[in-house]
Amino acid sequence: MFRTRRLRKSEGIRRLVKETRLSVDDFVYPLFIEEGENIETEIVSMPGIKRFSLDRISKELDEVVSLNIPAVLLFGIPSNKDDEGTETWNEFGIMQQAIRFIKKNYPSLYVITDVCFCEYTSHGHCGIIHDNDVDNDATLVNIAKQVISHAKAGADMVAPSGMMDGTIAMVRQSLDNTGFANLPIMAYAVKYASAFYGPFREAAGSTPSFGDRKTYQMDSSNRDEALREATFDDQEGADILMVKPALSYLDIIRDLKNNFDRPIACYNVSGEYAMVKAAAEKGWINGEKVMMESLLSMKRAGADIIITYFAKEAAKVLLKK
Repeated sequence: MFRTRRLRKSEGIRRLVKETRLSVDDFVYPLFIEEGENIETEIVSMPGIKRFSLDRISKELDEVVSLNIPAVLLFGIPSNKDDEGTETWNEFGIMQQAIRFIKKNYPSLYVITDVCFCEYTSHGHCGIIHDNDVDNDATLVNIAKQVISHAKAGADMVAPSGMMDGTIAMVRQSLDNTGFANLPIMAYAVKYASAFYGPFREAAGSTPSFGDRKTYQMDSSNRDEALREATFDDQEGADILMVKPALSYLDIIRDLKNNFDRPIACYNVSGEYAMVKAAAEKGWINGEKVMMESLLSMKRAGADIIITYFAKEAAKVLLKK
């Protein structure tokens, strides 16, 4: 009789037959950088996560580097917003300043920039509004301006997140035509209109002033559509395909892993982070163990890269081991 428990008998054999392993090398740490001075504001719904001005961010970046986390994903929070989000392509905007600051002072960090408009527009939507909806093609023109600005500031990778049709083709063409043919693109290929984004909107100040984002982000019911979305981005030149959120969409991560010969990323979003933190604070769960198990589930589902607010905490756990 074959007994599968023989290979679970001790820690030694469990280590030898372990199929999935988490590493600090898997993590990207999101950072919220706010325009201004002397800003270090904790985000109430995301315990441990803060908004920083550039003059207060060095301690945070020192810790990220000391933990050997390879990459950060930047979100800029400007002091001025308008209908089009013109600050996104301002040479001296907060995102551009942040890129230059990090590349100068922390050259080992790989800098990925979020390419979108919701933090920069007065209405909180991800592009130009016409007839109470985001105008896809008009927004593409501004996306091109934004990515070129990020590239010129020194970004290592751009990550367009707005779910406008044709974005990756526009970004790839714009970068290629301006001397940045080697700059990679991480596509938010499969981004659902999810309730799990709530705390992020507090963090980034990006709550829509009217309506919602269901006309451009995906319906949570749809699985096959995810493959169509990812196929378009793959064909248009994406280097990495991302699924967002992660924990409630592990099936989608696996679908992309099975169907595309590209690295697959996932975004362990703010609501997923906040739920673990809240339950742990109540004493209902072991927060550290649930954190590690949930991150492992993303890796097991097929994610090569995990964008997570847990990056620092998880790195400390892994380094102890």
